[in-house]
Amino acid sequence: MKVWQTKEQLTDLLCSLVEYPSITNSDEEIAIIEYLYYILEDRDYYKKHPDHLKRHPLDDGRQLLTALVKNGEAEETIVLLAHVDVVGVEDYGSYQNLAFYPRELTQELHKNSSDLPKEALKDLESGNWLFGRGTMDMKAGLTVHLSLLEKAMNGEFEGNLLLIAVPDEEVNSEGMLAALPALREIKEQESLVYKTALNGEPMFSKYPGDPAYYLYTGSIGKALPGFLCYGKETHAGEPFGGLNANLMVSYLAQEMELNEAFIEKVGEERTPPPISLMQRDLKFEYSVQTPQAAVAMYNVLYMKQTIKELNEKLLLAAQRAKAKIINHYHHQASYYLEGTQTSAFHPDITILTYDQLYKEAVERYGEMEVERRQNRLVKLRDQGDRDFSTTLVQSLASLCKDISPMIVLFYSPPFYPAVSSHHDPMIQHGAQTAMDYARTHYGEELEVVEYFTGLSDLSFIGPTSARSSLTDLTKQMPIHGNGFEWPAEDMESITMPIINVGPLGRDPHQWTERLELTYSFEKLPKIVTETIHELFKA
Repeated sequence: MKVWQTKEQLTDLLCSLVEYPSITNSDEEIAIIEYLYYILEDRDYYKKHPDHLKRHPLDDGRQLLTALVKNGEAEETIVLLAHVDVVGVEDYGSYQNLAFYPRELTQELHKNSSDLPKEALKDLESGNWLFGRGTMDMKAGLTVHLSLLEKAMNGEFEGNLLLIAVPDEEVNSEGMLAALPALREIKEQESLVYKTALNGEPMFSKYPGDPAYYLYTGSIGKALPGFLCYGKETHAGEPFGGLNANLMVSYLAQEMELNEAFIEKVGEERTPPPISLMQRDLKFEYSVQTPQAAVAMYNVLYMKQTIKELNEKLLLAAQRAKAKIINHYHHQASYYLEGTQTSAFHPDITILTYDQLYKEAVERYGEMEVERRQNRLVKLRDQGDRDFSTTLVQSLASLCKDISPMIVLFYSPPFYPAVSSHHDPMIQHGAQTAMDYARTHYGEELEVVEYFTGLSDLSFIGPTSARSSLTDLTKQMPIHGNGFEWPAEDMESITMPIINVGPLGRDPHQWTERLELTYSFEKLPKIVTETIHELFKA
């Protein structure tokens, strides 16, 4: 039976998926996995092989789905990877109630076309684009993968297909982290050989109006470094009696935000510079005491750089900020203090990594006491990963007040390793197959790009492209060993070549998010089908 093969059928399937408002951490994120299970369990294949369709629980009550289609005794298996969650819809404004109803939203936009930016309006008027949250990122890719799974049920492929549909890709990738042991278990139980992982994330434009079509042989890496600025509190009436943590973090922002030193170039590809994702002081009540601590976290993307190299750049930025903070204090004090007046406070700033701060605390109080304090915080934890990481650092800083003011470098989840199969002969053959098929049958020119820049769960199963020891990261990650463990063993056991061939869309994470239907649902399924045939032959 074929119900997910034509453009119209796939559009209907997409709309049924989008109508689940599966915003990360919502109940609908659980419900859409139930829906996928429901529409698959009724297929003849899964009636005969019910043990090949499973829901796997996450620790927080969410779930992921695995759907295996085996071709007889074949061992070689291609993993189809997709995520079911989407970002929120507050940006839709007056269209928010239609954000998860693509046909209705698109129809309404036709009535109010003046609300759209120029490029979105052009697409709308073409009649070949569908608007709505999740249409592009990435329920269209999931839709195509379901059509491939249906082909496998009908015996079209020489090997096996295994669909993995996970939650939480948009926030912490907890779904993919939970999928790692599931992949390992299925591999062992079914005697599978994982040949490659095929993701269906959409193409990302390199610039506004970019007309090119892309496929990817890797995925960019991301680190989330943070700086805790621990100052010296003082009364607002005696401003030069201490050092305001807000002043410290502001100079760090000047050194870090869009800093060109962090731009990495590999061939013709470049990483965007860092940008702040969080900046605030840690004083939660009003008083005329200056904030003692403040924190900032930065989105840092990389391709082949090591964590050690990133650390060096981050610490240099902190050193430059330190010099400017101290200069600012003395410069402003020269205007305020008169004659022989001086301040008893003479600012200096100690720059530390989290690991160095931990050792300072152990030297003062002993390792047992430091561990006791951290264990207590873990037991009472009611914060997310980023806030809890900050709490752990601030707790150690308070134990070492004698060396304040200080700036402490640390890392928080999520962390995405940079991965690449760009030079893998099988992936090169698969990419060439996709390009040749698209050109020969549709006149479309696909361009191979090494790194998918939108971040993806491929980071957890692909070959790492940076020769970097994870220890360089985890020893600067307060939460590691305190409620979070990096799944190095599971990752190593299922590492496989990767490729991303996805649909055509525009404006991910914007209210104008939309999907082009002809390429995505007429051409792409055939391009990917041919690519899978060749990957099994390779």
